[in-house]
Amino acid sequence: MKKVKSFLIIALASMSILSCKDAIDIVQAGELNEATVFKTTSDLEKYLNGAIYAGLDNMNQIKFSAVFTDELSTAPTNTGWDYALHRYFLNSDDSYASGIWANNYATINKVNRLLKIAQTITPASTDIATYNNTLAEARVLRAYAYLTLQSYFTTNMKDDNALGVMLSTSVPEIYDQLPRVSNANIWAQIESDLAFADVNLNTSNAQVAPHPFPFFVSKSFVSALRARMYLYRGKYTQAKQYAQDAITTSGVNLTIATPIPTGTPGSPAWNNSFYSEATTNPYRKIWNDTSNGECIFVLNRPIGGVGGNVASLFTTNKTDIDGAVLWTVGLNLVSNFSSYTNDIRPFAFMDPKQWTGADAVYRVIDKYPGKGTQVLKNNLKIVRLSEMKLILAECAIREATPDYVTAANYIKEVRQARRYSGTVATPTYTSISSALQDVLKERRVELCFEGQRYIDLRRVGADAGVSIDRNAQDDIVATPLTLPITDYRFTLPIPTSEIAGNPTIVQNPGY
Repeated sequence: MKKVKSFLIIALASMSILSCKDAIDIVQAGELNEATVFKTTSDLEKYLNGAIYAGLDNMNQIKFSAVFTDELSTAPTNTGWDYALHRYFLNSDDSYASGIWANNYATINKVNRLLKIAQTITPASTDIATYNNTLAEARVLRAYAYLTLQSYFTTNMKDDNALGVMLSTSVPEIYDQLPRVSNANIWAQIESDLAFADVNLNTSNAQVAPHPFPFFVSKSFVSALRARMYLYRGKYTQAKQYAQDAITTSGVNLTIATPIPTGTPGSPAWNNSFYSEATTNPYRKIWNDTSNGECIFVLNRPIGGVGGNVASLFTTNKTDIDGAVLWTVGLNLVSNFSSYTNDIRPFAFMDPKQWTGADAVYRVIDKYPGKGTQVLKNNLKIVRLSEMKLILAECAIREATPDYVTAANYIKEVRQARRYSGTVATPTYTSISSALQDVLKERRVELCFEGQRYIDLRRVGADAGVSIDRNAQDDIVATPLTLPITDYRFTLPIPTSEIAGNPTIVQNPGY
């Protein structure tokens, strides 16, 4: 790799979301050595919590996916921020691609550091379970980081022989330069890490200290991670198995859309109640962080604590039209919301105030409304139960003989949970492409602004006959409204900073 630096001190946990730091840095003179800092199982736990968990972040994924695909329209108050990316200018200097690369390799290298240090510690008999659990959680987070990297940087997730990312399972030496390896090598490492977790991870999802669910690795998160990995790889039997296991072991249910405030939805009085931090609506409570609802794994962003302000990706000081908004909801995504009857998501994800332009009405993103004194800061929802249901729907479609009825029932189940009045009709599918189109539509609506749209298009778009779907009014200048789903930009470039210092790295085609 380009440069090598040890991650020893917990204070080094934080990384700027847009930084282009190298995947691994260099040891600084005067740092405390490992033997001084790490002596007990408790020290390992502190490092896991204060450096590895605290450093996890998916805001680069959220912003890149939203800007590059079809989740956003430019706001009147945006004077040019990220216009180039929105117009499909993507190269190896892109800050979001670099951020995804650097942040996930930072996680991998901190885990490798922890595992190396752990070999020097002999836990007390009373600490063995905690010791093993700490290693298991760390390895699951390494697997999550590798899956994220694969999701963006491999040329073909379904081909084990395709070029994957760099594989590092030890603390590198200063002059190490690691090549990219085949996908098979990366998948094998992820499998190994998750298998270790199967044996050593605490079995309970109990919401108690020191590792309350869903803010820490759990058995259900391991299953959800496997379900996502196998889905991406096109191994639908295994994806189905683990999605079902994640649902069963999580102990949570789909969060329902009721109760809603009394009165007419969208009226001033109704809005005052629904958008209040004290709202009683279960689905809205997920997004203002007063309830975890159906979440399986969440990155905690406490007031005054670790992590950036996710809503600042789209606005400057608050999530309504008075907040100097930079990006609004993509107009075709708004149309998707409007196609549902009595659905809670248009209210939960968009502020009721709107701009009326010459040719369109623009809505402000309110999926991250903030909390308390930090109006732009919210927890980052990494896995929710609805994603597992939608994985099961996709797996049913992908069976040797497509099971359209089962797929339709899973889609209906999610839609019914989001409906605050009436009954959702069961969809009818007559072909694989039409069924996958409906899955993509549901994922587009349900998982918007969570960093999934780009990955969904690159892995499913060709089979569904779907690509980026923009409205002509999503930009202030005329630009292409889509890209061919086979376009090279549906794989991210290896960052320039990595290539410059690592001659073994092979760049992705087209860059």
